[in-house]
This record gives sequence, C-alpha cells and structure tokens, in this order.
Amino acid sequence: MIPLKYTTRNLRARWVTTLLTALGIGLVVFASVLSFGLADGLERALLISADPFDVVCLRKGALDEVSSGLDHATADRVRTVEGVALGESGEPLVSPEYVITVMRPRRGDDAGVTNLMVRGLLPVGWQLRPGFHIVEGRAPQPGVNEALASRRVSERFQNTRIGERFTIGNAEFTIVGYFEANGCAAESELWTDLRDLTTARKVPGSVSTVCLRARDAAAQAAVIRRLTEDQQFALKALTEEEFFKEQLMSAQVVKGMAGFIALFLIVGAMFAAANTMFAAVAGRAREIGTLRALGFNRRSVLFALMLESVVLCLLGGLIGCAAAIPFDGYSTGMANFQTLSEMAFAFRFGPNVLMQGLLMALAMGLVGGLMPAIRALRLNVIQALREV
Repeated sequence: MIPLKYTTRNLRARWVTTLLTALGIGLVVFASVLSFGLADGLERALLISADPFDVVCLRKGALDEVSSGLDHATADRVRTVEGVALGESGEPLVSPEYVITVMRPRRGDDAGVTNLMVRGLLPVGWQLRPGFHIVEGRAPQPGVNEALASRRVSERFQNTRIGERFTIGNAEFTIVGYFEANGCAAESELWTDLRDLTTARKVPGSVSTVCLRARDAAAQAAVIRRLTEDQQFALKALTEEEFFKEQLMSAQVVKGMAGFIALFLIVGAMFAAANTMFAAVAGRAREIGTLRALGFNRRSVLFALMLESVVLCLLGGLIGCAAAIPFDGYSTGMANFQTLSEMAFAFRFGPNVLMQGLLMALAMGLVGGLMPAIRALRLNVIQALREV
C-alpha cells in the first residue's frame, strides 16, 4: 500500500493547481448547498406550522384558504362540536378567519408588486399558532383598523413597519406591532381583526376558514368525521399537517430545481476534477512507473490516485459548505404556488443539507478521478521510466 503522505505531498507540491481546483469544486458545492438550504427552509416553515391536534375547515372543493368561503352560521356551529378543546378561559379553541391577498410593492422597488396574504382573525386564533408572541409594539385593538406584521414581512414590503399605514379597499390600517411564530408560515402574513378586515372588503360576516384544536387524537378524528359527513356542516376538514403538506408543492418544485441545478453543476465539476487528474498523471508518468518498478501493484497505484482526487474534491466541498453556513437563517421569500402569495422563510443549512454537499464532492472525486487513474494503470512500466 502506497503511504498516505505520498498523496498529501503531491497535493502540496502542486498547491496552485490544488487550490484552484478546490475553489472551483467549492463554488459548485456552495451553489448547490444554497439551493438545498432554500428548499429545506421552505419545507420547514410549512411543516412546523402544524399542531398535531389542529384541524383546518374549508369549503368543499376549495384548494386553499383564499379560494374558500363559509357562511357565518356554519362557522358558529363548529364551536358546538363535541371534541373541541377549551382554552384557559373556558372558550372553545375555534377560530373563524377571513383570508385575502393584496398586491403590495417590495421595499426599495416601486415598479414591481407581489401578493401579500392578510388574515383577519380573533385573539383565539393567536393561540392556535405555534410560539406566537408579540416582540415589539402592542396587540391591535378591534374596531380601529390596526394590524400586526411579522418582522420578515416588515423587511420585505412597503408600509408594513410599525407606525406605517397600508390600504385595503378604502380603509387605512396602521401597523402597531411585530409578532413571531417560531418561523412558521404565519410569519408570511399580516394580521388584523376579523370584523375590521371584512368591513374593509365590504363583506361583513364572511369567513374563509375555521381553524380549531381538538382535545386529543381520537377527538380530532371524530371532529373531522362529523364536520365532513354531517350535512349541516359538509365541510372539507383535514388535519393541519395534511393541510400544510398540500402547500408543500412549492418546496417540491424548489427541490426539483435544486436537484437539476446540482446535477448540471456536478457534471461540469467532474470534468474539472478529471482534467486536473489527467494533467497530474501526464506529468508524473515516470513517477508512476517508478512506483510500479518498486513493487507497488496496480491496485495500490489506483487507490493512491483515486484518494488524491477524493481528497481534492472533499477539500473543495468543505470550502463550499463553510461558505454557505453564514447564510443560515437569512430571510428570503418566494411565491406559494397554491395561494400565489409570497412565502417568507429562512435559509436552513442543517446537517442533512451540509452532508448532501459533501456527498456531492465525494461523487465528483470518485467519478472525476476514475478515468485518469485507469489511464495511469495502462502505462507501460518501461516506457514510463523513460519519460522526461
């Protein structure tokens, strides 16, 4: 077996080529890890939005909250269904909500507009969002057109910072506070009072969806069965987890695009690694012939050259992953293909994403170094020793 220091010394001896190739591999891994982190952050924002005992009720046939519509009487009757959990004050944890999208310009860009989701709800609805708390300002007062924004929304849209006003219909709403909800999908929305929003849209009494919390898993199944099969309700009732899984189409599209981009970049990087190793083999024909003459078999030479290629690419992979880590938690946004509104979330580079980047680098090293290593094995020992 050829000693490991032979490989490391070869890389150090060609440090300029090693560094340039590692940086090229690192750039490929960096771009791919960014794409994977984008998809992972979007998926996490949707999946952590679900409470295990929560239920979402929509109009039958509706694909999302914006396209749904319920009559107020039906929404009121949901409060009486057996199995609904009670809050600290004894009231049923049932939240009738009205959801719309409005076109709003981004900060620093007056030319383009993006859909922003606005949700009208009652304070009971705050209890149904994981980790909800007001981090700055105060809670909005009903009847005076006040609203809450998440920090992410306030950073991305005009007229959504504390003290600023935005218009819905002919009504002006004032932002009075910022809220956080553990990074879930709610942080992509503006919240205001249910009655204020329906009045501004001139649809008093309208409800888009009803969210509720069941006492336990058995009660949840019973509640869903009752709301779905009982003709006095005839709703599309599903667990919150199922509801947000339907919204995951955006994340799946991003994952598909990330995979395609990564594959395209990997092929290019493999050629770069192969080119580097071909050059290394061509310049070390005499050295390889000497190793064979000293008694090292073909397998040992193959292993040494493959190891050199793998170490080179893994070095690039570590550089790419390290360059991506500072972007962990960086806030961004993209369109939700279900509601066509912008979904705010953060890049997320967990162990799985970083491991994907390193596995990509490993694959580049193995495939990129294979052909040059095979070429080295085919060198005639006598001819190789005569190389200058």
